[in-house]
Amino acid sequence: MKQTQDREVVGILALQGAFVEHQIALQRIPSARKIDVYPVRTPEDLAKCDALIIPGGESTTIALLAKLAGLLEPLRQFSKTKPIWGTCAGAILLAQVVENTKRGGQELLGGISVTVARNGWGSQVESFEAPLTVTGLDNSEKPFTGVFIRAPVVLALHPRSDAPPIQVVARLPPGSVPASQTIQLQAGHDDPRIVVAIRQGRHLLTTFHPELTTDSRFHEYFVQSCILSSHSI
Repeated sequence: MKQTQDREVVGILALQGAFVEHQIALQRIPSARKIDVYPVRTPEDLAKCDALIIPGGESTTIALLAKLAGLLEPLRQFSKTKPIWGTCAGAILLAQVVENTKRGGQELLGGISVTVARNGWGSQVESFEAPLTVTGLDNSEKPFTGVFIRAPVVLALHPRSDAPPIQVVARLPPGSVPASQTIQLQAGHDDPRIVVAIRQGRHLLTTFHPELTTDSRFHEYFVQSCILSSHSI
């Protein structure tokens, strides 16, 4: 249900993490006049939304709070028909398979056909930034700063004949991972661990935090490409 007849309602899962930063970013994009932004904390909130952002934070905590709020199954049903963007922890929840989970496992929505590993680049002190070239963003020749904080790593892509194709939206450029990292990346595009942004159908996954920059081009991309154009997918 839309708040205004010609505006899409973009929900932000507001249980834990950087949901306020996503709201601020959405409010400053060129397409802001075409959307209403709505915090989601209950199934009733989710039912009002046309699309959803799951923010960065702590994936196990977000999943636990979603379960306590009765949101897990509604979120899974939502993902079957409506756009979702997961950033960092949200990317983990959107994945089909997750490795390096906490004891007891990890609840997932499974909206994107990938395997990721939690905290793939290490601890908080091993966070880093990298300039990303992203085809499809406005002013795409200008690099987008990817902020990686305890970020997940993509281990594998799982193309399926019964699902939309997987589109790699951004990769880490050569030499962008700090020398302190113990992960040794392979040269070229064959190593899935350099993949940091993926689109599959209506859904978008970023292993970094676009909401922690002043650059709102990824938010504009999500609204324009995944929400306003989703009727054509």
